[in-house]
Amino acid sequence: MLLSKYGFSDDIFTYNKSIIDATHHYATAFKPQFAHYAAVAKEDQLNETIEYIRSQYSSIPVILDSKRGDIGSTASKYAKESYERFNVDAVTLNPYMGLDTLIPYYDYKDRGCIILVKTSNPGSKDFQDLVLASGEKLYQFIAKAVLTSFGEEQTLFVVGATCSDELAGLREVHKQTTFLVPGLGAQGGDLDGVIKSGMTSNGEGLLLNVSRGITNSASAEDFATYLKQVEINAKIWYESMKNLREKYYE
Repeated sequence: MLLSKYGFSDDIFTYNKSIIDATHHYATAFKPQFAHYAAVAKEDQLNETIEYIRSQYSSIPVILDSKRGDIGSTASKYAKESYERFNVDAVTLNPYMGLDTLIPYYDYKDRGCIILVKTSNPGSKDFQDLVLASGEKLYQFIAKAVLTSFGEEQTLFVVGATCSDELAGLREVHKQTTFLVPGLGAQGGDLDGVIKSGMTSNGEGLLLNVSRGITNSASAEDFATYLKQVEINAKIWYESMKNLREKYYE
């Protein structure tokens, strides 16, 4: 809707470029979502977007949100797609077909692997919360198994902001693992609770994901005014995160 409102239905790259320029001062990373490009055959504009970030804001990592999870040669091709075709720093991965599905990604030693552990959607409890014979829930077992197999150097976990108790429990066990936390903003996650219980002992360990809470909450008749509102939204979120970190990190 936003793209069509401002005349960018066929020119996603120009829209993206404008959003990136307006928000880069406050961004720890950019995370394009693959399906939104593939569904409209605009993978070329995804690539343009990533190349633009690389050329203009090279210190900001790019995460490809594609939630890949497959076996054997298919997994190898997905890894090549992520790290070579699109040249991203990290990719989101679905581990539920088994640890062997992750191996091709970890073979790229200079890239990050962001593992779905406890997601922010309401249906995450359908499978992720299943209790095993050991007494652990499935998501807890997966987190331990991934770190046992692959270590922490390349590993991040996806842990939803709407799962505050689970996030706190995972932090108690995994002291230094970085969590990518979706579910803030439009999904209603508790920023205060996430930062208080999710930070590592050195005040780090969180990549806080706000997307629609920045772009969809802005509205204006002309695009220049809209971009200014997006920039203000990004600054508000950034300052809120910064202030809460300072509040809870001693």
